Amino acid sequence: MSVDRFLEHLAYEKRCSPHTLAAYRRDLRQFADHLAAQGADGLDGAQGGDVRAWIMQRLSDGAGARTVNRQLSALRAYYRFARTVGAVEGDPTALVEPPKQPKRLPTFVPEGRLAPLFDPAGPAAALRPEERLVLELLYGTGIRLAELLGLTVGAVDLHRGTIRVLGKRNKERIVPLPDGTMEAVRVYLSQRPTTDPATPLLVGPTGEPLARRSVQRLVQRVLATVTTQTKRSPHVLRHTYATHLLEHGADLNAVKELLGHANLAATQVYTHNTVEKLRKVHAQAHPRGGGQGTP
Repeated sequence: MSVDRFLEHLAYEKRCSPHTLAAYRRDLRQFADHLAAQGADGLDGAQGGDVRAWIMQRLSDGAGARTVNRQLSALRAYYRFARTVGAVEGDPTALVEPPKQPKRLPTFVPEGRLAPLFDPAGPAAALRPEERLVLELLYGTGIRLAELLGLTVGAVDLHRGTIRVLGKRNKERIVPLPDGTMEAVRVYLSQRPTTDPATPLLVGPTGEPLARRSVQRLVQRVLATVTTQTKRSPHVLRHTYATHLLEHGADLNAVKELLGHANLAATQVYTHNTVEKLRKVHAQAHPRGGGQGTP
């Protein structure tokens, strides 16, 4: 079975993004090259031992467990589809154990450090309206960068105080706007030369849609004024949004819906950050916590 047929299935039936399609193509090509070097008979002739050997090779080449697991997922998806259409009889990935990977907690900015960013006289005061709105939306709603850039003017409902977000696999959700974010949207729209509902919400001074890289650079530059941490991406603001909600007692299922997660497990990772914070408080305050405690 050709890889192109599989990718067409992902594109038109699963509605995967171009970024996902490119990653799957790259992963399958790497495995196919490995098989060719070993004299194996293409993807559809691979055996479980071929998959294990490739995993070991990738790890010895310095690839991380997370990367290898993602690549293994691409192989699993390919062979699952190949079996469905009758191109192969067995799945060489079926009995392959994925390499274990260390747990990585989401990076977020503590509330006290982030607060000055939204102060009227803070670091963001000199930003252009669309730049300030980028920060307001990323932290105020927790949306992904791709979702931010996909917002249209018509996606904003100032009467209800919500935005309509088109997430992964074209799944739509409604996200409430905090008061400060809603005011930033209102100010921004009042200065827009056009409010055609179909046009992108975020545009630059000359009317062009904001580019992905320009938003990344903006967030990195502005976060550098309030934190010294090395990770300063738009996704860090999404992590920060979720962590701060949970720290203030938000229901985990509600946070799941706000983030657009497909399952609760993806949201539960944020609870580890709040547990770590509670553990530190306990260690410092409890007489048997290991800290100084209260005299």
